[in-house]
Amino acid sequence: MISPQNLSRRSIVVASAAAVAVTAWPFSASAQSGTVRFILPNATGSGVDAITRAAQPALSRALNAAVVVENQPGAGGIVGLQTLARSAPDGNTLSIVSNNVVIFPSVLKSLPFDMPGDFTPIAIIGATPMVLVVNPAKVAATNSKEFIALLKSKPGALNFASGGNGTILHLATELFLEEAGVTAKHIPYKGVGPMVTDLIGGQVEFGTVALPSVQPHIKSGTLRAIGMLTAQRTPAAPGVPTFVEQGLPNLVVDAWFAVIGPKGMSAANVKRVHEAVVAAFADPVVKDAMAKQGNTIAISTPEQANAAFRSELAKYAALVRKAGIEPQ
Repeated sequence: MISPQNLSRRSIVVASAAAVAVTAWPFSASAQSGTVRFILPNATGSGVDAITRAAQPALSRALNAAVVVENQPGAGGIVGLQTLARSAPDGNTLSIVSNNVVIFPSVLKSLPFDMPGDFTPIAIIGATPMVLVVNPAKVAATNSKEFIALLKSKPGALNFASGGNGTILHLATELFLEEAGVTAKHIPYKGVGPMVTDLIGGQVEFGTVALPSVQPHIKSGTLRAIGMLTAQRTPAAPGVPTFVEQGLPNLVVDAWFAVIGPKGMSAANVKRVHEAVVAAFADPVVKDAMAKQGNTIAISTPEQANAAFRSELAKYAALVRKAGIEPQ
């Protein structure tokens, strides 16, 4: 279970929950019945989008239903979450979300829902690594030392992108800037897809992104990785050093992801969905996809998920204050 973390010097360490190993499908897939919608409050191309779509066929088999993935980005994720909050609590409308959802209450002055009161946390699924990337045509730096020196030589001159105000991508870069003692201008986007497009196009110089969103671009050279925001190097990108090993020992930021439903789901429906999630992420094809993306899978119980959402709300409130982000 995720527990409150050590907040010294603005570090973020996300602890994953204990894994539950289940290899058999909880339901027969011989005849599907009905449709289950996964409303993603993220644009296509985001880390959560890549995770959900990789698991989509296995989730369909485990739920014995057609699984439809609907991207509803906007307002940093508020639009999709509002749709989920208004949905019937019958287990047929769900979402996979990032830890953006526990940051919003600290960075936005008003929300059209209560987090987590208007939702049913079902499972923390795992964590995805984050990486700071630059446009190589705009930024000559190849490592953290060179990049920090560039930022210090041009205070406030470079632009950094995020998937929206107050998202984990925004917070992670703000923490990097504070830890490095440098400044840059924030350019928020309506989702990770447009953010990455402009990073590649050179409209913005740098940004922090979930590794699955930019792996192909790092490999092709259209984006350059400056450092991983993980405690150790990730097997999915072994050639990219961490900021820890590059002299910023407290810059550790993992983005966890979880499955949630609307408020008021019955215990039976929570159990049904939880068992399906465990089964889907135990599927060999999904496990291979998660490994290639660099994701760590460790599925919590619903009870652990509920406790984690509340403890993470408090943790990120403290981190937002430390980063000096003003509520919008």
